[in-house]
Amino acid sequence: MKKKSPVEQGQLRREYDLSKLRGGVRGKYYDRAAAGMNIAEKKLALIEPDLAILFPNSEAVNRALRVLADAARAAAPGRHRGARLG
Repeated sequence: MKKKSPVEQGQLRREYDLSKLRGGVRGKYYDRAAAGMNIAEKKLALIEPDLAILFPNSEAVNRALRVLADAARAAAPGRHRGARLG
């Protein structure tokens, strides 16, 4: 039977000195990443910083998108006014 390597056994190799690994912080960049992202129904939308200033929360984004969707519906030839896009 073949001997398992330290990595396969869940151990670090001798050349890795954990005392030199300092300052690791779990979730260090989470707030920064979450500030520019919206996760809805497992679909990711990244809002650019200049738009995030104009639309600071999801309510503002949704309101603007609904206005845009209504305008697209009204301008679409051959569709009923109440027709849904998509």
